[in-house]
Amino acid sequence: MKTRIERSVKVKMRFENLTFTDYYILRRSIKVKMRCAEMGTSDLIADFITEILENADGPVDIRRSGLAERFSCAPSQINYVISTRFSPEHGYAVESRRGGGGYIRITRVRVGPTQLIMHTINAVGGKLDYRTAVAFVSNIVSAGAVGRETAELILTAVGDNALRPLEQGARDIVRASIFKQMLITLISK
Repeated sequence: MKTRIERSVKVKMRFENLTFTDYYILRRSIKVKMRCAEMGTSDLIADFITEILENADGPVDIRRSGLAERFSCAPSQINYVISTRFSPEHGYAVESRRGGGGYIRITRVRVGPTQLIMHTINAVGGKLDYRTAVAFVSNIVSAGAVGRETAELILTAVGDNALRPLEQGARDIVRASIFKQMLITLISK
């Protein structure tokens, strides 16, 4: 059995025989493979769909079974990724058609800052958990509707530490109210 140093020397010798360009291509592919090994299947699927959406001009139709086959996973995992990462809170509209020729159509909702904030206010409803508030704020920050400092202020105001005096059941109701009022104040300036 080879020691760690012997394996390291052998790898270095293989790298020394490569051209400069080949070395960096190999090094990059190793980094990509290591990144893929560190990422979960859900992250890989989400990154793949995000890349497709970035390269498309409009809505993207995805076959659930084809995507599941590509990533060697169950179609239910595709459903999970879409419902958690491509939801309206994250700025996407998703429609699904089931059956043999079924597909999932994902559209990135692109609107102006004021419209996005209004859409967010309308999407909140009567209750809001902190995790969903973070998703909403992340979406409006990435769209450029609010700055990072404003986002941090909003999240601090609706965080569990700020709402600690309230009972657990009342926090989500009060959080929704505070969140909406802060956003209304932003667009009424």
